[in-house]
Order: sequence, then structure tokens, then C-alpha cells
Amino acid sequence: MITTLLTTVSGFSTYLPHLISQFGSGFYLILFLLIFCETGVVFLPFLPGDSLLFLCGSFAAIANDHLNIVILLISLIIAAFLGDNTNFWIGQKFGKHILNHPRWRKLIKEEYLEKANHFFEKYGSLAIFLGRFIPIIRTIIPFTAGVGKMPAGKFRLFNLIGGVTWVTIALMSGFFFGNISFVKNHIELIMLAIVIVSLIPVLVTFVIQHKKEGSPDEE
Repeated sequence: MITTLLTTVSGFSTYLPHLISQFGSGFYLILFLLIFCETGVVFLPFLPGDSLLFLCGSFAAIANDHLNIVILLISLIIAAFLGDNTNFWIGQKFGKHILNHPRWRKLIKEEYLEKANHFFEKYGSLAIFLGRFIPIIRTIIPFTAGVGKMPAGKFRLFNLIGGVTWVTIALMSGFFFGNISFVKNHIELIMLAIVIVSLIPVLVTFVIQHKKEGSPDEE
């Protein structure tokens, strides 16, 4: 996973300026579709998320005449929210059919599905928010919530909070820190650090819950 992350970051940091120059304002649509698909299509958990947002925030800081940070924030928050909603709807309407159909089931790695199921069972509704910060889990957890018949209103609330938080943190981290010379020279390590930091909410929740489970029941 770490090797894949570093390769993805290196590739995007090389080609992103060329894509921005080539497509102009149409690049916003490309970003919208990438974030939508990464969160909304259960079969595409391998698409870049954190790294893409960070790098776009970084380029918006140095080329704001090509990429506007406000447009990025608004459009990609909408993409993340709609993506998760779509994934949830697919899980609600077709989840059992997909999981019981041999051909469709092959498109979802068993280990990914098991991790997402365990994560959702452990954290409940909070998993929708926390899952935003974990690659792979981010794509599978809305589908799992849909299959599990989570109330739609509750899902949308945690989806909105998670989408706003994830996109804002990743984009603004790139916008404010991505063009510091040290960061630019160590972009792969910085992205790895961001992924690690983004897991802190999950780790804190895990520790708190573990302590509660380990404490003796009060009489």
C-alpha cells in the first residue's frame, strides 16, 4: 500500500501541471469525476483520493489563475457527498445481488469487504465519518452501510460531515504547505505523513472503545 501511494504521488506531481494546461476549466470536471468515482463506485477503491486532493491544493496555491481553491472546495465536497450517497444507494438496492452473484462478487476483493464489514460493525454510524480518512475503506464502507440497511438520514448526516472534513483538510493542507521548499522536495514522505495523521481519529476512537470494552461493568 505504501509503495502504491508513493508511486501515485510521484506520477500525479509530474503530470498534473500538463493536465491542467491541456484541459483548462474542464479539469474541474475531471477532478469531480475522479473523486465521485473513488467514493461512489465500490469496484474502484484503487483510485487516488488523499494524494490527488493534496496535490490539487498545492497547485491551486501557485497557479490560482488555473485552479481556484474555492471552486475546488465546493465542487469536490459535492463530488465526495454525491459519491458516497450513490455507493450507499447501490448497496441498498443491489448489494445483496452483487454479493451473491459470482461475476460481480469477483470485482470486490474479499479482504476489502471483510475489513469494511468489521470496521462498520465496530464503529457503527461513526464508521461513515472515520472511513473517509482510510483508503479502500473509504470506498467500501458506504456500500456496506447500504447493504446493512443503515437509516438514510443518519447516513447522509455522517456522510456530509465526513466529506466536508476530508476534502477540506486534504485540499487546504496542500494549499498552505504544499509549496514550502522542504515539502516540495519531500512530497512522497509528506503525503505518507498526511495519511498517517489522517488515521489519528480512527486510532483515538479505537483506543477509547477498547478501554470501554476492557473496563469492568459497573454494578
